[in-house]
Amino acid sequence: MSGGPLLSPPLTSALGWLGWSLLVGALANRLPLAMLSRDSWLTRPRPWGERAQAYERGLGIRRWKPLLPDAGGVLPGGMAKAALARRDRASLERLLAETRRAELVHLALWPFWLLTALWLPPQGVLVNLVFATLFNLPCLWVQRYNRLRLRKILGEEQPAARPLRPLAGPSTRAPG
Repeated sequence: MSGGPLLSPPLTSALGWLGWSLLVGALANRLPLAMLSRDSWLTRPRPWGERAQAYERGLGIRRWKPLLPDAGGVLPGGMAKAALARRDRASLERLLAETRRAELVHLALWPFWLLTALWLPPQGVLVNLVFATLFNLPCLWVQRYNRLRLRKILGEEQPAARPLRPLAGPSTRAPG
């Protein structure tokens, strides 16, 4: 009788993702609202002129966005985004903060696939990379899209796209 592995690679991956998700979610729920009241370098609109319309036209986000689950209220201290669906300024600002929290969560969840290299063969690591990307990227897009829309509702100015500067070479300014 041969002794097989106690836990199969798919089961260890699933348990790893579950544990990592719970840890990241619990830590994110402890972030103070003051820390989420403004965009950081991670969450601010991108300098190339990130706009909600690009998410609508390019990704068709309005069609599939309602299909994504909202795990904001799963852990103690968390908040489902639907609970903040009021139109008063305080609720909209809180929802804006929660989009930042959710974006940080999904940015922190994604790299777990790297840890799977400790126990999985390369094919298993690749499967986890694909899973991490397919699970987190749409959620990141939705948070950024929602934040852009909320900023517009709140009348916050969208940062202008910054022109790219040449890396080197002669100046492009006219003399004078």
